[in-house]
Formats: sequence, structure tokens, C-alpha cells
Amino acid sequence: MSMTAGSPPVVVTLAEIARIAGVGRAAVSNWRRRYDNFPSPVGGTDTSPHFSLPQVEEWLRRENKLKTGLNPLDRLWPEYESLGDRKTAGLLVAQVGLRQSGINAGGQAVEPLLDQRQARLLERTLELADPDEKHTTFDLLLERWLRTHVRQVTTTPVQLARLMARAAAMNHPKPVQTVLDPACGVGTLLVAAGRQWGADHAAGLRFLGQDSDAVLVELAKARLAVRGFTERDLSNVSLAAGDTLRTDAHPAAQADVVLSNPPSNERDWGHAELATDPRWVYGQPPRTEPELAWVQHVMASLAPGGVAVLVLPPAVAARRAGRRIRAGLLRSGALRAVIALPPGAAPPYSVGLHLWILCADGAPGRGGADGAKLTFVDTTHAGEPVSVDRGGVDWSAVTAQIVGVLGGTSTLGSVSVSVVDLLDDQVDLTPARRVPRTRAATILDMRRHWTQFEAHMRELRDAADALSALVPTDGDETVPLISVGELERAGALEIRTGQGLPESLVRRGERQEDETRVLTGAPLAGQAQLWLPASAVAAGEQDGSLTVTASQDVIVSALARAFDVRVDTDAPSVLGPQLVALRANPAVLDPWFLSGCLRAPANVHRAGTHASTTSRIDVRRLHIPRLSLEEQRRYGEIYRKITVFERKLTDMKGVGGELSRALGDLLAAGQLPRA
Repeated sequence: MSMTAGSPPVVVTLAEIARIAGVGRAAVSNWRRRYDNFPSPVGGTDTSPHFSLPQVEEWLRRENKLKTGLNPLDRLWPEYESLGDRKTAGLLVAQVGLRQSGINAGGQAVEPLLDQRQARLLERTLELADPDEKHTTFDLLLERWLRTHVRQVTTTPVQLARLMARAAAMNHPKPVQTVLDPACGVGTLLVAAGRQWGADHAAGLRFLGQDSDAVLVELAKARLAVRGFTERDLSNVSLAAGDTLRTDAHPAAQADVVLSNPPSNERDWGHAELATDPRWVYGQPPRTEPELAWVQHVMASLAPGGVAVLVLPPAVAARRAGRRIRAGLLRSGALRAVIALPPGAAPPYSVGLHLWILCADGAPGRGGADGAKLTFVDTTHAGEPVSVDRGGVDWSAVTAQIVGVLGGTSTLGSVSVSVVDLLDDQVDLTPARRVPRTRAATILDMRRHWTQFEAHMRELRDAADALSALVPTDGDETVPLISVGELERAGALEIRTGQGLPESLVRRGERQEDETRVLTGAPLAGQAQLWLPASAVAAGEQDGSLTVTASQDVIVSALARAFDVRVDTDAPSVLGPQLVALRANPAVLDPWFLSGCLRAPANVHRAGTHASTTSRIDVRRLHIPRLSLEEQRRYGEIYRKITVFERKLTDMKGVGGELSRALGDLLAAGQLPRA
């Protein structure tokens, strides 16, 4: 592979090697063990090593490990990563899309002048690309770029974007000439708008957008161009970089449709400096309600009869601070529908987000919202989850339910409530509080919970059978004890104390690719899901600023009031300052035996100071019995079963509570059979 002299070396991870070779990552790890001549790491860490791309390619060819039919761009992508930063690689990916679409970005790009290395990489990419499938090359590069920077860039799922465009079309039957996204990101919603309206009058459809990240703006332009929604000179596209609320790039916009997934939970959005802004027709947004600032900005950008569909956090519908603005939106007839989406529909995947449909003066109501009523739709029970680990969504069922309600052909999971009835002290617009649960949804939940309950019951019975067969030994023989401090001095274990976390990098929600779990305190099980990117974990582990566990480490919560001990079976984990990791030497100490003994209540009284509720446990003062390794392993296996027994009891309590509530709902509705 040719490279410009003096350019930084191109390195790849194990995952990239697997992609280049067309195999799974486990196969690459197996090659490293089996082949003595496998290239040695040139950087990275022990958990995430980096390898020289030329050396890897040479080895793959020599050992005949390259599968035929591999996309040549898979071998080219590491060079994009080696450019050194997110901005440079992103702008180059955008240039690929624009050049393939026959558009010379020239003055359009943020930094149109490429250095020699970037220019050569761009030309080689265009040479490798199939001219008949221009979108394939750009889509592949964009997907890799987004995956690499998933922590910094949040995108709207394509299925949700298409649903939003369809909902807007149902509320705006007239021709659409201008579409706006004031927080456009990489342009997913604008592309969905192009699909919805561009096929009929592409030359007349104008795209307006803005984003604070200039790289995302360029990628959005490229996406529109690749899909064929732009003129050759981009004359029908006006996408700008900047802070939309503070410096609106389209102050005179009269958009027929606004589709947007604006940023949420931002505190520095300009509350003080925008205090007298004319956009606040429904009231000045409180500092804690930035989402309602976006709602009013969108309303100010709509043409008469225009329609907006926004993705908003569920708290916006109920927070007390925003009740006056919500009441104003209701009184004016601007807010027409609030739709609750199931968890997993969009980031953050653990939260069920809402869609708000707003109409400017003169827009006809749809789905029962005639100006005096607000339509609520609850789709949280639409279909079965399609992915348990990511809380996936049955988009066909969700779309069918929403389209049916908005089109007036169905009332499934919906209700239209008089505005007068909503204007109380709270002005709570949460659909779940208004839409009665359907019998079908309740029965579906019951089936799911009974299946889970029966599975937990089987595992609990197996654990109970094993534990009930245990008989305590007779006699008063005293087993000698040894402290953790003594074990440390003897080299039987290593004590590693948790440290402060880089709060700005910690992310809450469902795990994304290449993220590591963060533990911050007790209880160790059932904590909120917190994550750190692999790059930050690797750097923190290397410079000693983070404590990262290995498999079978014993984690101890050091607070006396919340003492807890667990074997880390999901390593690696990053430990916060209230936690301690004990790394046992497996030749002399069994980690499960260690964990079970440390967790005994007597140890807390022995090792704690009990001076206050914030007293800490002195881990070195905890004791365990002196037993042979063989005996430790036997006791360790018993503790494994105790752990399973305890976990299944907790699981059954949660599922049993859900079943009780579902049965209560059916009982209250008179829908249970008589005995």
C-alpha cells in the first residue's frame, strides 16, 4: 500500500484485522496464539494492541488468510483513521461523497484545501469506488466514521427518521417546498425528507439546516448529494455551521416542514443572553428547559400551515418548570399530538422518547386533534422487542399504529383529550398517564413475564436443590483466619483502589460498541448503566489514572453502610473511588472463595470504624479462613451457587411484581375469568 513519505504509520486494531481478513475477531486472536510469526504490536495497550497495517497485510498474504471478494475500501479505512483526528477524516469522507456526486465543493467545504497525503487518499478512494454504486462507497466510509466516533456523534435511526417524515406528510397534505432541520447532524432527517417529497419535485425542494459541528454539516451535504436530492451547484441546499439558538443561520425561514432531533439536557444554551428573544412567544424558557427553547425556535421557523415533528425527552412533557409554555402551546392549538416511543427507538436507548407534532396557524388537525383536543399515542407495547440486548423496536408495528391513529383509521393505544381538561396545575402531557393500557398489551406483557418467571423458577430450583443438600459440619473446631493485609504482603493478592472518573467522558444508557462498564458504588449489581469509551480506558490504564479490573477480580465496596462484594465476571470494569479491586493469585487463592468469605456480615463489624454513616471499610482488616487451595475451590463453588440463588430471587421479585400489576389491571377491568 503506497504512503506519502514522512506520514504517520498506519495502524490497525484486532477488530480491523478481522474485517480486512473477512473473519471474526476470535479467529485473529487464535492466529496470534498459533503463529509465532504473527506481527508484534507497535502500540496501544495489552487489552487493545495496535499493529502495523503493512506488516499485517504482508502476513495475511503470505499465510493465505485473505478471503476473496473483500471490499478494497476495508483495507483503505485504516488510512482514514491514521489521519490523526476526527475532523480531518470526516471532512475527507464528505469530499468523497461530493466528488462522486459531481459536485466540486470548492468554497463550500470548511477546509477545501487538502494536503498531499489527503489528496492522494481521496484520489485512491475514488479510483477504488464503483462508479455505478457511488452511494455504497460513501455509505461505507460514513458508517465507519460514525462507528469510530459514536461517543461524540449521536444519530437519529433511519426508521425513526422515515416515520417522522411520514407523520409530517400526513399533517401537511399540500406540496412541500422547504424543509428545515435546525440541528441537522449528519442529515438523516433531511435525507428522509428528500425520500418523502423529493421524488415528486426534486428541483423545487429546498433543504435548510444548521449544526454546531461543521464536520457534520459537510457530511449532511454529501449525504443529500449522494442520494440525488441536490442541484449540481448545491443551490437548493443551505446548511450552515453554528449555534442555532444564539446565531440562527435562517432567521427568515418559512419552512413548510421542520423535522428535528435537537440536543437535550444542555444547560449552557443561552438562557440569559436570549432573555428578550422574540421567538419566546409562549414564554421565556427556564434555564432547565432548553428543549422548550428549541420547540419555540421551530414554531418561529414554520410558514403558515407548516408542520413540525420533533424528538424530545419524556421529561419535557411533565417537568413543572415548563408547564406555562406547555399550556401556551395547548391554548394556541400549536401542539397537536404527543407520541410515546418504545425504549430503544433512538439514543439514549434506555429511555422511551416522545414525538411532538406541532402545526402553525392554519394547519388542519389530524387524528382527532381539531384545535380543541390533543391526541396522545402510546406505542410502548407495539409488537415484541426485536433485540433484547439493545431494546430493539418492531418498527413495522410502531409505524402501523401511529399511521393508523394519525390517519383516523385506528384508535389503538391512543386517546384524544380536550385541551381544557389538560390545563391543570401540572399540564402533564405524558401519554402513559392519558392512554389506557389495552387488554392486548397487558396480555402480551403477561406472556412475556410468565416466560421469564418460569425460566427463573427452573434456575432457582436447581440452585436450591444443590444448596439444600449441604449439611453443616459438627464440632467446635476453630479454623485459623488470615487478613487481607497479610495476604497482600505474602503476594497472594494485589489491592487496587478505585479512582476519580473523567466525568465529561462518562456516558449513561445502553452500551455502545467498544465501551467499558463503569462502577461507582454499591450495590454492585443493578447499578445505572455507565460507560467509558475504550480509548479513554486504554489511556487511563496506561498512565495509571484509572483502575480497570481483569476477569475474576473481586470488587469490594468500601463504604460500611453499603458494603458489598462481587466477583467481576463481566470484566473489564472501571472502578470509581468508593470501590477496591482484589486481584487474587490463582495458584494460592480462589477468587470465589475470597469473595464469599469477605462478604460475611461479621467482616463488616471487624473492619469498619462505624464512626458515622460515611465510615469506610478498611479492606486490609477483612479476614478469611486459612484453607488449602482444594478446599477453597470447593467452598468457592458453593458460593457460586449462592450467588445464582440470590440473583434469581431478585429477578423473580421483579418479574413477580410485574405479573401482579398486570393481573391487577385485568381484575380491575373485570377481564379475568371467574373461578
